[in-house]
Amino acid sequence: MRALLQRVTRASVRSGGENVSSISRGLLLFLGVEVGDGDARLEALVRKVKGLRVFDDAAGKMNLSCEDVGGEFLVVSQFTLCADLSKGKRPGFDGAMKPPESERLYERFCERLAAETGQPVKRGRFGASMEVELVNDGPATFVVEVR
Repeated sequence: MRALLQRVTRASVRSGGENVSSISRGLLLFLGVEVGDGDARLEALVRKVKGLRVFDDAAGKMNLSCEDVGGEFLVVSQFTLCADLSKGKRPGFDGAMKPPESERLYERFCERLAAETGQPVKRGRFGASMEVELVNDGPATFVVEVR
């Protein structure tokens, strides 16, 4: 599994002209599910995201988790994170897991993150074309891979 996390002051998702979900301060996660991913990798990623200390404390050091600052989570599925760009000019997507299994793992990730943090996890719309708008706080962007 591969995730790109952005610390945001706000983020929102639209699809088909409809507002799907939005958050204020928190983490926007783009989640890519790869061939070979399963529940063990999912659980490892949930634990990693839950405990990431990427918010500033009173001294200005990244020392607080999203949970510590009362932040929100917005998770957007993004198979393009699994692209292979090593050859040519066109991305290859053979490494991205296909639906419906990738959708099951995406939904399970959101459920487990909510259970672990005790907070609702907002979502994009799986498999849909989406417009994601965000204000990156920092900017602070992180890539997390679990293999």
